[in-house]
Amino acid sequence: MKEFTSTDMWKEDTEIRKEVQQIYKLNIHVLMQRFNQSHGVHTYQRMYGFGWDNVTGASEGFDQYGYDGEDYVALDMKALIYIAAVPQGVITKIKWDNDRAQLYLLSQYYQLECVNWLKHFLSLRKVDLERRAPEVSLLQKDPSSPVVCHATGFYPSSVTITWLRNGQDHYEDVDLGETLPNEDETFQKTSTLNIRPDE
Repeated sequence: MKEFTSTDMWKEDTEIRKEVQQIYKLNIHVLMQRFNQSHGVHTYQRMYGFGWDNVTGASEGFDQYGYDGEDYVALDMKALIYIAAVPQGVITKIKWDNDRAQLYLLSQYYQLECVNWLKHFLSLRKVDLERRAPEVSLLQKDPSSPVVCHATGFYPSSVTITWLRNGQDHYEDVDLGETLPNEDETFQKTSTLNIRPDE
């Protein structure tokens, strides 16, 4: 994260999150009134994001709000209007639908800014992965066991594991494992050499 963000960006984003937190505190009190609740623990949730097809370039955003684990209102991105999931959400829907400037900003955010950020993060990830050479370990339980070469953490997925004997490629008594994915989008592979202890 430190490689591509500035201190100013962190400060600015932190301030935005603090403001949003205060707005949500107010909103939960408004929602409690709309749901005729005077006390208790309640949750106000927002889930937003988008999907992007890097082949067609199509993107589709979503912006949904919930209260106490149930749908409350959601933005219809195509029509640029909110849909109230419950009667208590109609007041919010009408208020937010009338803020056309905010709806336009959200539309631009999901169609342009989100896509640009995702492309940026994907390019950073690709550069990071392209630099990944394998970490190699040789493992043997005891002198009479096969020797296992384990290569992991490499990207892209193609790798060649070659055993050498007296400086020459050695293919006899070698079992090559399949390439497997790691959780961090890198790969791993093993090659096992069956060898006598005296060799």
